[in-house]
Amino acid sequence: MTPEDIAPYLNKLETRFKELETKLSDPAIYANHQESAKVSREHQKLAKLFKSHQRWIKALEELDDNRTMLQEEEDEELHEMILPDIEMLEDEVKTLEGSIRISLLPPDPNEDKNTIVEIRPAAGGDESALFAGDLFRLYSRYAEKKGWKLEILDQTCSALGGIKSIAFSLSGDDVYSKMKYEKGVHRVQRIPSTESGGRIHTSTVTVAIMPEAEEVELKINPEDIKLDVFRASGPGGQSVNTTDSAVRLTHTPTGVVVISQQEKSQHRNKEIAMRILCARLLERQQQEEIAKMSADKKSQIGTGDRSERIRTYNFPQNRITDHRFGVTIHDLPKLLEGELDILLENIIAIDCERQLENLNKG
Repeated sequence: MTPEDIAPYLNKLETRFKELETKLSDPAIYANHQESAKVSREHQKLAKLFKSHQRWIKALEELDDNRTMLQEEEDEELHEMILPDIEMLEDEVKTLEGSIRISLLPPDPNEDKNTIVEIRPAAGGDESALFAGDLFRLYSRYAEKKGWKLEILDQTCSALGGIKSIAFSLSGDDVYSKMKYEKGVHRVQRIPSTESGGRIHTSTVTVAIMPEAEEVELKINPEDIKLDVFRASGPGGQSVNTTDSAVRLTHTPTGVVVISQQEKSQHRNKEIAMRILCARLLERQQQEEIAKMSADKKSQIGTGDRSERIRTYNFPQNRITDHRFGVTIHDLPKLLEGELDILLENIIAIDCERQLENLNKG
């Protein structure tokens, strides 16, 4: 990406920036809190883009000057002084380019929302449940590194220490814009610890990434929600298993069902189930809108459909491959320690390029 490449986009965005400033200068907009917040967020995003762009141009100039000095100067001591500056500037340019690419894209309506993540084993029995646990630990460590808040909403463990199902929320900066790339089917190939013959086992886990719904986004008729209470099963203490604390919510028009039984309080379980139900209904609504807008769904890349196999984790070859974007890295242990950005940075860069190309064609 060069300054010349993005000049047409910046010209359009500068016009939009002026429009937003005009809107924010009108006191009438503040009568609608939701609209004023939306305009303010877009204004702040563009202001950040222009600031990053200015710094990027300056960093490119400084990098070019340092490289010229390195070629022209023969003094070894001077070389040793210049090389660290070049490395630092190269890293800064790369980071700024990534930030600028994302900022050039039309705003995602979900980018500022908290996110609910659901992980469930699919094919593979106990090994699938164990890998579901590995993915949860990966996302937990990644969230910690990002400074995100993680709240477990519901969890059921397997006998061997894996996870039968888990739902948790993530809140913080850029949560959805990062985590949306995790939606789909994750396939793992490895030798299970229980496999005496040393044969490679293939199993799958599904990951759902859903923006948390805000009240104004969904109109749910209370009469459309069927509530059932029952006794919670599994570990959780005497009070959990001897009272009707578990909750099942069914949205009758769509058939969407959510069960919550982790908490001792029926009220708390109902609150959690409602959060998950609203997130699922919002996701369903948005997917239906995408399907209507798309003339050819097959042309969409990485739509996030849960049936889509997005990634393979091959343990014998220490390889992770993202099939949507053709990205492969060879450092599984580092990734599983929460360093998800070693994969996501490449994915986001490719996705941004594709979207910018589509915008240019349009």
